[in-house]
Amino acid sequence: MILAAGLGTRLRPLTNDRPKALVEIDGRTLLEITLTRLRSVGVRDVIVNTHHFADMIAEYLRRHDFGMRIELSHEEELLDTGGGLKKAAWFFLEQASDEPFFLHNVDVLSAIDLPRMTRQHCESGALATLAVQRRASSRQLLFNDQLQLCGRQNDNEEPELVHPAQNPNPLAFCGIHVISPRIFSLMSEEGVFSIITTYLRLAERREKITGFRADEYDWRDVGTLESVSTAAKSSHKQKP
Repeated sequence: MILAAGLGTRLRPLTNDRPKALVEIDGRTLLEITLTRLRSVGVRDVIVNTHHFADMIAEYLRRHDFGMRIELSHEEELLDTGGGLKKAAWFFLEQASDEPFFLHNVDVLSAIDLPRMTRQHCESGALATLAVQRRASSRQLLFNDQLQLCGRQNDNEEPELVHPAQNPNPLAFCGIHVISPRIFSLMSEEGVFSIITTYLRLAERREKITGFRADEYDWRDVGTLESVSTAAKSSHKQKP
């Protein structure tokens, strides 16, 4: 699933007349970049949530063939990451499979090894695996020595621990998840809610929510004007 429903307020004026997903970097939309990335690791079925300029995303996908089955999940009101995923549950449950799936922000560019991340997820028996890095961030997730989620901490606030951990490790989330479909039977939250809220509640119940250390991989949040400009310049430099 690609999360693409946001208003893109940090990207204005680029998003005054288009959704964040259709902002371009070096002639390629963020949606194209993400779809191509997922297709390169074997993904063939995708659902994209929409809200802001949803009709433009639908038209864009009609005009471009990515060689994938692509469904849309339209949100009349923004449901946040958890609410958006729960609304799209039908897409993941229709096959009655326990195969894990990716949840990927549309405004994230990375070279994170997604197959390796998936292997770790499956071998660990985790309910969800989150790509994380040690870097500056106003919002940090806290992990214990076994790299299992145990809390979170925001700037200038006391740590919020959902179960005891000595010297919890603060790591920044990269906006990429591998999730087992079993999560849908455990999502008691309704309406608008963050998936992190669900993760913390389930971690408190000792469900295994783990981190995948992605420090060695290039990663970029392109949700701001400055970051889009920097990414475009970097793309030009990499061309022969």
